[in-house]
Amino acid sequence: MNRSNSGASFDIIHILLDIGSIAVALFITYTMFGKDGFHNRDLKVLIPVYLVSVLVFILFNRSLNVYNTTLFFYPDRILRRESLAYIISLICAYGLLYHSFDLYIENKMVVTLPIITYVMIIIEIMFFRGIVDRFIMRRHIPRALYVGSKDSYNKFRYFLEKTTVQINEIGYISFDDDDKSIEYIGKLKDLESIIRKYNIDEVYILQKRDMDIKQLQQYVDICIEMGVTCRIIVDTFRRRKAFSFVSSIGTYPILTYHTVTMNRYAEIFKRWFDIIFSILVIIITSPIMLITAIAIKIDSPGPVFFRQVRIGKNGRHFLIWKFRSMRVDAESMIPELAKYNDVKDGMMFKMKEDPRVTRVGKFIRKTSIDELPQFFNVLFGSMSVVGTRPPTIREVELYSMHDWRRISIKPGITGMWQVSGRSSVTDFNKVVELDTDYIDKWSIWLDIKIIIKTVVELFKYNNSY
Repeated sequence: MNRSNSGASFDIIHILLDIGSIAVALFITYTMFGKDGFHNRDLKVLIPVYLVSVLVFILFNRSLNVYNTTLFFYPDRILRRESLAYIISLICAYGLLYHSFDLYIENKMVVTLPIITYVMIIIEIMFFRGIVDRFIMRRHIPRALYVGSKDSYNKFRYFLEKTTVQINEIGYISFDDDDKSIEYIGKLKDLESIIRKYNIDEVYILQKRDMDIKQLQQYVDICIEMGVTCRIIVDTFRRRKAFSFVSSIGTYPILTYHTVTMNRYAEIFKRWFDIIFSILVIIITSPIMLITAIAIKIDSPGPVFFRQVRIGKNGRHFLIWKFRSMRVDAESMIPELAKYNDVKDGMMFKMKEDPRVTRVGKFIRKTSIDELPQFFNVLFGSMSVVGTRPPTIREVELYSMHDWRRISIKPGITGMWQVSGRSSVTDFNKVVELDTDYIDKWSIWLDIKIIIKTVVELFKYNNSY
């Protein structure tokens, strides 16, 4: 499995729940017996033995695929596997205790702790695991589309519901047949337009047995080109520029092609980083924002903030906030200024000496103060601190399939483009190349490096002002 897929099927939440249940069991046992059951000399032996048994339990569960998110979530199946792992860990624990001749722990406590621990594991499996999974991941549920026949679609949904995998089912499209069911939204030949219309994140293709691979390859390529995750059920395809990994849902093996990270927990970390970072920036820069708002109001007529609908992840619309740096009628002036556009092919509008920029606007643009309100976009989830430049609706309407891939992640306040020459990069193809390169190489450390480079770039521009 490619390193980028290391967290795609690994359920770390389940591991944390297992460790938590064992810790709660130890606390309950300690409460029951108190200090009388735990002598200091005994703890020196008990704690290492207990830690070893926990490690054996986790490792054995991992070997049994208990922590695989695509495993059927039949409680009795999980219980059987965890029970086996627990028995093995218990044997290891008692084996180590047997060789600890100095141990004077109460016999009742030695018997009670394993029983309470096992009861806590059962409670976790039967009641808490699914609930916690859904609570933590509910804000990261992808919008999914199915391709195939109605019968195979219904069977696949049945298997999917037995796992902890969560998706937002938008509907299904057929290969070439019409369907009057409520879930039906079109045909495979219209895949590109359907992805655009419904802001699709993932496509599941339930391949027909007699379907020509070459015929289906073109639709796999569409997904890859647009940065939409494609899951094939079941066959082998050329992965081209996408990463891939194999998993299974029920009796269906799945080969997944993707160009965005599939590590859900890294994405959660990124989101929490965005929240904490944006709150800190908002607090620290609040005096600057207040002064800027007053200066804008004094300098030119119009509102303090500039609001505009931008395109986010996979075509979602959101309202971006910036400090107004231009005249109020700036948008209406674009047609007459189009001939001065520095960006080739008109895919973006960028002009070195833009006459629409106000006096205050020139300063806040050069210092990037105009972008400070975007940290509220980050805080509320429509943007990220680091990502790709958020395009306008007009720009996206001109995108090719390859260009669409640059919006397969959340847009960011800063990104690879901004730290690679900033305003000097005027070739849109180069912008796309930088953005897709960021998507392919994304990691938490890359985000941190880009943030540091952004600060350095800002100081360079400020010193030259």
